[in-house]
Amino acid sequence: MTFNAAHLLGIEHLHPTEITTLLDLADTYANDNRAGIAHKDVLAGLTQVNMFFENSTRTQSSFELAGKRLGADVMNMSMATSSVKKGETLIDTALTLNAMHPDLLVVRHGSSGAVDLLAQKVNCAVLNAGDGRHEHPTQALLDALTIRRAKGRLHRLNIAICGDIAHSRVARSNILLLGKMENRIRLIAPPTLMPSGVQEFGVEVYDDMREGLKDVDVVMMLRLQKERMDGGFIPSEREYFHRFGLDAEKFAYAKEDAIVMHPGPMNRGVEIDGTIADDINHSVIQTQVEMGVAVRMAAMDLLARNLRARRAAEQQDTMV
Repeated sequence: MTFNAAHLLGIEHLHPTEITTLLDLADTYANDNRAGIAHKDVLAGLTQVNMFFENSTRTQSSFELAGKRLGADVMNMSMATSSVKKGETLIDTALTLNAMHPDLLVVRHGSSGAVDLLAQKVNCAVLNAGDGRHEHPTQALLDALTIRRAKGRLHRLNIAICGDIAHSRVARSNILLLGKMENRIRLIAPPTLMPSGVQEFGVEVYDDMREGLKDVDVVMMLRLQKERMDGGFIPSEREYFHRFGLDAEKFAYAKEDAIVMHPGPMNRGVEIDGTIADDINHSVIQTQVEMGVAVRMAAMDLLARNLRARRAAEQQDTMV
């Protein structure tokens, strides 16, 4: 297996073979989780610290469950009431953490690049659980695993990413990953929710849902991120749903066996109709949640192997 990364900070620097390695291992974990097969020895003796500067019950719970299933000692730090709120800098927090000698550090932060900065200051493996508008690598990986299991492959598919692309780190990570795996990517959004420089992303751009969804294999809807908006990006939620919300009429333009995805949490009746979200024949939204645990197990397993190997090499050097 090929996976050489010391941290999982984003998709951008991962080679396609590393992505495949991680997905293959996650696939095994997904099957074992369904069968009730435990792997408590994988991270036994290692400490996992979850630092969430932004609230995210779904992602934090997924990482916590993944760590516990692999036998790690898991600690959740409440950053909303931490010393950071009292004026401590991110670097001070990193140095304090480093003195505690954690092995795996899972970080979610509202500022792009904050997780990279932490990774430079600690002697453990760091996993990015979402930083600002930058990246959310494990979300893209769990989406990729969901697609691969549903479609039997992860290449040469027509994939539409629809909605608030401008504010979405999920979209950025997915564009990078799906592009590396030779898929055709379409971005569908109103011009106000399309990122600047989108023409450089190697994607097709649409501002009409019906045209953009024509004959696609995968429809990936995104949440309207109102907390990141500081202006009138849409006229109203009702008008947004009318033009860009996924309902049965618009979804009919996709291929007959197309799947529907959403990273959650969903705004039903805003970006997606409830009947589409719950359609057992097309929706894989609950599968995404399930694959999230398996992907995070695989990521921490691979990073822990590299961490142990690196520490063993360092110890050997000191003995020579």
